[in-house]
Amino acid sequence: MSVAPETTEPSTTQGSYAPTERTVPTRSKERAHYDRELVHSILDETYLCHMGFVREGAPVVLPTLYGRVGEVLYVHGSTGSRPLRMAGKADPGLAVCLTVTHVDGLVLARSAFHHSINYRSVVVHGIAHQVTDPEEKRMALDALVDHVVSGRAADSRPANTKELAATAVLRVDLNEVSAKIRTGGPNDDAEDMGLPHWAGVVPAARTYGEPIPSADLEPGIELPAYLRR
Repeated sequence: MSVAPETTEPSTTQGSYAPTERTVPTRSKERAHYDRELVHSILDETYLCHMGFVREGAPVVLPTLYGRVGEVLYVHGSTGSRPLRMAGKADPGLAVCLTVTHVDGLVLARSAFHHSINYRSVVVHGIAHQVTDPEEKRMALDALVDHVVSGRAADSRPANTKELAATAVLRVDLNEVSAKIRTGGPNDDAEDMGLPHWAGVVPAARTYGEPIPSADLEPGIELPAYLRR
């Protein structure tokens, strides 16, 4: 795998992203975090983001796969998709907002108003550029595959020339970034504490089932170790 490309140095203080007008929330400011390691940990724990942009004056939000390499997010798509085409034509690129969210628990309060969820989220504002360098593109696609299943890129056939031509990749530098986290139990009002309703947190977690081999898998091919983990 090629090394990650050089990127524009993020606007940061030591170990953290610098807050901006767009990354400071208007509500629950105490839940906002800018620590770089924390942001990376939230991004690295999943692989699906929602990417928002403006097309012909109207907002559009699309779910898509992503992978992180250092201070860069790579987003996968088809060469025929609108945001990929727009990013290739726009100068200096396509303005986007990417979001990632983990739901960690359902917070059930005594009052309907105070119901909530425990979550960890990241919001990234930036300019998306289409990756045109062949080596960076191959590296980015390997990173995307490994981001979904660690170790899978080396255990699959690399994309050929035709497949690379049909696949587009966007890169977004991690410059304007924030995380937001909610933990703990319900925040009921004092006058509701005596109500006869259960209150607390229902933990939520992502799980995977037992891998199911393809019906046409060649005999003798065993489940790889990275899937047994």
